[in-house]
Amino acid sequence: MTSLHTNPLFDRLDSAERILVAGAGGGFDIYAGLPIALSLIHRNKRVQLANLSFSALEGLPLDSWLAPDLAVITPETSLHQVYFPERTLAQWLALHGYPGRVHALSRTGVQPLRDAYRALIERYDIDAVVLVDGGTDILMRGDESGLGTPEEDLTSVAALAAIEGPDRLVVSIGFGVDAYHGVSHGLVLENIAALDRDGAYLGAFSVPRTTREGALFVDAVAHAQEHTPDHPSIVNGSIAAAVRGEFGDVRFTSRTGNSELFINPLMSLYFAFELEGIARNCLYLDRIEHTHLIRQVSSAIETFRDEVLQRPPRQIPH
Repeated sequence: MTSLHTNPLFDRLDSAERILVAGAGGGFDIYAGLPIALSLIHRNKRVQLANLSFSALEGLPLDSWLAPDLAVITPETSLHQVYFPERTLAQWLALHGYPGRVHALSRTGVQPLRDAYRALIERYDIDAVVLVDGGTDILMRGDESGLGTPEEDLTSVAALAAIEGPDRLVVSIGFGVDAYHGVSHGLVLENIAALDRDGAYLGAFSVPRTTREGALFVDAVAHAQEHTPDHPSIVNGSIAAAVRGEFGDVRFTSRTGNSELFINPLMSLYFAFELEGIARNCLYLDRIEHTHLIRQVSSAIETFRDEVLQRPPRQIPH
């Protein structure tokens, strides 16, 4: 049992020396883990960064590949496309004096992604993994009225669930952003309560703008927006706005021009969990276990959704 004055997530990571912080859902998800990764680096932990990548990794030079479906990205990595969050983050890290290295994982099904994660864990002798979701769809069981975009998130969960050895944790930040993808955050809260009863919930904590890590996160997101002007991250832009203390319909990209945003302090909260608990509570994880392609994951989830009785949205009282 932990004490109230301590942080259960960092308590769990205290004895770990070599930690992998990985973006679960692709895109800019790894940015959502940056405050945690930087905090661990500032405590002299040896931290590796990885991200399920939406970039065209098949165009990478041969010397970028560490294993099938696993590449190492540096500020100088050659790939002829502007949208490359892993390289953009590597460049920001190098600018600020941190190791400019981010690992890119191919967008595959569970089996090859597990092999890539296993290669990454063995290469760096990782003793703890923090899987990060920018948003809350990683917390969806599968029987909710709307799941958001769970394919990549739960593929990452399933891949890591069967890798024994390192401590495996999940964090979610950006409560509320998935409302625009059909997620009922009343059901998110219901799921968190169920995970708590199951012993898998490790509590929540905020990323204040007055902390070193909070300020660096805001700077990293601004750098990414500047270097990816045509496709900036709405999720991380929303989280960064919340960390800055902004509220309501905050504009930071034309991509949200047709939506009314609700930036609020809850978006800057990390919710932390045992990965095994997330896996145990997902109702379709066995359906995607033997997949090799991401489209097989999508098909398996669609088939499951056709068979299950869905829970209606839950309104948060106001």
